[in-house]
Amino acid sequence: MNTNNFALTQPTILGFDPGRDKCGVAIMGVDRRLLYHQVVLSTEAIAEILHLTQKYPVSLVVMGDQTTAKQWKSQLNAALPPTLNIITVDERNSTLEARDRYWQMYPPKGLNKLIPQGMRQPPRPIDDIVAILLIERYLNRLTA
Repeated sequence: MNTNNFALTQPTILGFDPGRDKCGVAIMGVDRRLLYHQVVLSTEAIAEILHLTQKYPVSLVVMGDQTTAKQWKSQLNAALPPTLNIITVDERNSTLEARDRYWQMYPPKGLNKLIPQGMRQPPRPIDDIVAILLIERYLNRLTA
């Protein structure tokens, strides 16, 4: 059995880190298997989310509760099927946590290994990793 196809039959959660200029999106199975993550321009976020809900069996949208969250939630409610619940989770300190997670996912190479982790800056936006963390925070609330 192809594990990729198996993953697609499992319910998934879409994580969304809303922002003014760019947004992070991620898809994770309820088994915590990461299936997709990407940073997209804010102007393309709704289209990307719609595409992902067609590609994956998304059962829930989890989004951050800070910057521009109310406006984004309103836009998502208008664009997505009414049966798809959208919940917000606390995203405080998620950017700092995402920076640490970035280096776990993509360990530094060469001379960058010598720079203390707290001083390293990821070479790209990490909004997608924030979206991953938002899903994990939601799942952790369920098991706590």
